[in-house]
Amino acid sequence: MQGVALVGLPGSGKSTVGRQLARRLQLPFIDSDPVIERRLGCSIRAYFEREGEESFRDVEEAVLDELTQTHAGVLSTGGGAVLRAANRERLRTRSHVVYLHSAPEEVFRRLRRDVNRPLLQVDDPLSRLRELYAVRDPLYREASHFVIETGRPSVVTLVNMIVMQLELAGIVPPH
Repeated sequence: MQGVALVGLPGSGKSTVGRQLARRLQLPFIDSDPVIERRLGCSIRAYFEREGEESFRDVEEAVLDELTQTHAGVLSTGGGAVLRAANRERLRTRSHVVYLHSAPEEVFRRLRRDVNRPLLQVDDPLSRLRELYAVRDPLYREASHFVIETGRPSVVTLVNMIVMQLELAGIVPPH
């Protein structure tokens, strides 16, 4: 089976939902961000500040290329993974992509105290999230096979919604 990749804004729940989804489907889970950090030898935030976004995106693209070829489980991607066309294409053709769709206001509510998100370390993080959403929402949709509204459901409910979509599409057998 091809793997399942999760895309969405920073804070949309990709890592949390991905871990639970992998457990439910009895598949391995991998989060691309820690893989990238191991490759960089430092935090994404530190690398971002030191080398800039373009250099970071080069490393991210290489890691995603490898992971989409070798990982047959659940993959959680970074929020900006869809910015490069090559990443969108590889994700879409090599895995079943689920877009965890979250409104910027919802993400802001979840992340307002999180200091580890480099793109949100600005004076007005909600405006920043709205800008990211405006640019990225069409890209997430282009890359994805399924769109799941995150709204306020629990992680378990989101996992059930994803599993149901995968079952309906014949990707996983009904449980």
